[in-house]
Amino acid sequence: MVKIENRDVVYRSAKPGEKVRKISDGKGMYLQINPDGSKYWRLAYRFDGKQKLLALGVYPEVSLQKAREKRDDARELLSEGVDPSENKKAQKAAKQERAGNSFEVIAREWFSRQKTNWVDAHATRVISRLQADVFPWIGDKPVADLTAPDYLSIFRRIENRGALETAHRVRSICGQVQRYAIATGRAITDPTAALKDALPPVKPTHFAALTEPKDVAALLCMIDGYEGTFTVSCALKLAPLVFVRPGELRTAQWEDIDLDTAEWRFTVTKTNTQHIVPLSRQAVKILIELHALTGRSRYVFPGARTNGRPMSDNAINAAFRRMGIEKDRMSAHGFRAMARTILDEVLGERVDLIEHQLAHAVRDPNGRAYNRTAHLPERRKMMQRWSDYLDKLKNEKNF
Repeated sequence: MVKIENRDVVYRSAKPGEKVRKISDGKGMYLQINPDGSKYWRLAYRFDGKQKLLALGVYPEVSLQKAREKRDDARELLSEGVDPSENKKAQKAAKQERAGNSFEVIAREWFSRQKTNWVDAHATRVISRLQADVFPWIGDKPVADLTAPDYLSIFRRIENRGALETAHRVRSICGQVQRYAIATGRAITDPTAALKDALPPVKPTHFAALTEPKDVAALLCMIDGYEGTFTVSCALKLAPLVFVRPGELRTAQWEDIDLDTAEWRFTVTKTNTQHIVPLSRQAVKILIELHALTGRSRYVFPGARTNGRPMSDNAINAAFRRMGIEKDRMSAHGFRAMARTILDEVLGERVDLIEHQLAHAVRDPNGRAYNRTAHLPERRKMMQRWSDYLDKLKNEKNF
């Protein structure tokens, strides 16, 4: 056979004609030169008594040497009774199927089905974690081929940047995607299950909170003397009266608050369930005063720069810092622990009522979850007693 170097010169210099030209390379392979100058490798062969053609690639992208390797592979298949063209189609189909069953494809499919059950903030966190921490490394891999070490390398990468809690959350998300793949017949096992103890446990952290009555009294007096904006001042005053989660307070909307019935009804962000906060007389008074300023806004506590967005998620904590209250003493979330402790240990309120008002999961003796209206009259009385108690603490000034 003519040396590749010499033969390659022939193919490179071959000019197109008015009709298709064919230059044989031997063993059924030839270079097809079209009138437009394009050049294609072809292999002519017979299978089951029929003349067939196999495309081997475009020249010179597919070199002469590579084309000959493909030809020899095809002839080997023929010797084993396999049609090279059908084999090529099968491999292409398998590749497309594998791509269609990649982790990213399945994860996005799972996400699209789940996000309707989530609040927007949670959905955003889930897809953001996948896009930032998972897809770049295993997104294009078939989910059925993923192994425990594949996943562990991802979780370790997150852990190594100091985000251990995020690593655990990403492991949970990947496990849900993997189990969805199993349920839809695209995977057999869940490798993430074997990694349950592969990451160090997350040490529980507690939000700073004041739970001693004399400390609470001092805090309330400091809040009354806050010299910042009226909106933040109202948020600071309302926070201990309603003790909702900070995100629920700052994103409160006027349409959810009925000042006539003294109720605030909204969806709990953490559980996507409905919740009712009975508003004490003190809370209603604060809201009435604030309504004169922000009532035309969608949000009860709009941002400082625009009414179209809620107050910053750091506004209350920043106010604490300006008042000289260190972060290890009190946080925006700390009002919940304050209320939980004092309502139980000082005021002797029923624990189940407190848990209801904290929007925690509470079940009856049969294991059924109570609905949002459970014990509402009792909770309304408890919330008024709580507000009255806080007023009493301030008035006594026993600190």
